Amino acid sequence: MLYKYRNDYEKIAMGLLSLIPDLQEVDHLQTELRVYTADNNHILYLWKNQPSHDFVGLLGIEVGKDFVLVRHISLSPSDRSVKNIYRMLDDLESLYPHKNIMGSIKLTSVITRWRQYHARTEDYHGINTNA
Repeated sequence: MLYKYRNDYEKIAMGLLSLIPDLQEVDHLQTELRVYTADNNHILYLWKNQPSHDFVGLLGIEVGKDFVLVRHISLSPSDRSVKNIYRMLDDLESLYPHKNIMGSIKLTSVITRWRQYHARTEDYHGINTNA
């Protein structure tokens, strides 16, 4: 389940953001966190896996008129899996059902594989009638 960032989540958010290779420098990490707290179009969500009561993941997004751009995805090492990434994206899609979810250049392939996974699952269960 996704929870919108609040100031009392700062240490958790910084810890999860620091797991992203491009954000390991403290200055860059703090700058990125400021973007999410200062700009209404940039939103940071923390994610709790259902069996856990702890935050184990993070999504950083930019919201446009017709789209949601996923800028950052981070999961704690013990929870890092494709299955959990897809769960996070599913939760995001349920928050923004009428917007196109896209990925940054680095995350485009993740979003593409997530969409393909759902297309295969829908075809398998006979849900997709366009095929």
